Amino acid sequence: MVDPYSNKPIYFIKIRNIVHQALVYPWPYRIVRILLAVLFIYGGAIKLFDPKAFAATISTYDLAPEAFLPFLAVGLPLIETIAGLALLWDRPWGLHLITGLLILFVFVLGYAILEDLDVDCGCFGVEDLNKQAGLREAFYRDLILIGVVAPYLYLSRRVREFAGNRTEKG
Repeated sequence: MVDPYSNKPIYFIKIRNIVHQALVYPWPYRIVRILLAVLFIYGGAIKLFDPKAFAATISTYDLAPEAFLPFLAVGLPLIETIAGLALLWDRPWGLHLITGLLILFVFVLGYAILEDLDVDCGCFGVEDLNKQAGLREAFYRDLILIGVVAPYLYLSRRVREFAGNRTEKG
């Protein structure tokens, strides 16, 4: 069937309305944002409890000089935790920081997979995944987060800002 007003198929209009509602209504945005924030807060906090073990995990990737490992072992989880808290409080820079971290994680995990390294992911502490299979799982998880979740949050925020500006002017 075709909509008589727009000459578009009815199913197209129904799908467009569902997507529009998912982007405009605040609750889907809040749920996705809070889940991503909790993921990063948990991942950062768990590594902050044992920075020596996380430094050992980082050293197995052989990407940073030994002298920088203590700074990375504390700094990276601290940045993850701060970014998660910022996203939890809906600060725009929190989403930017999380997107940047996800890009970094995808590159590091991709490097480890290409080099066929037999290392722990280190995503949620030491020994959280099974070496090489865990790297692939973490790589695909991060790709989904960066390819689906982060754009959804950016787009949802933009659509809601636009809708808010339109109602203020009208």
